[in-house]
Amino acid sequence: MATPEEIEQRVEEADATRSARRAAAAREVAELAQRRSGLAEQLEVVERQLGDVITGARDVMGIDELARFTDLPATDLTRWLTGRKPSRGPRRKTTKPVAPVVPLAPHSGAPRESTAAAER
Repeated sequence: MATPEEIEQRVEEADATRSARRAAAAREVAELAQRRSGLAEQLEVVERQLGDVITGARDVMGIDELARFTDLPATDLTRWLTGRKPSRGPRRKTTKPVAPVVPLAPHSGAPRESTAAAER
């Protein structure tokens, strides 16, 4: 039978191995996620550039013709064209006028007198 010290030693060794594997997995996931984020940003830039070039060429060539010349699906070209965000100034907040809420008197069940009759 193992002594309490041996048991403690074995648990610490098992925990150390598990902790090392957990740390390595977390580190690798974080590195890959960071790499993915950078690649996604690069892809956004390229897609925006594609949209800009397609927009600039629309006066001399349509999407279908460009698709024939490039062997790219027209759906991809259209997505790049419509997905591009034009540069613009800051967005302005639009507010809709809201009518004030007027509380109503509780209904007593009796018919209300007209204001002319109440003033008499």
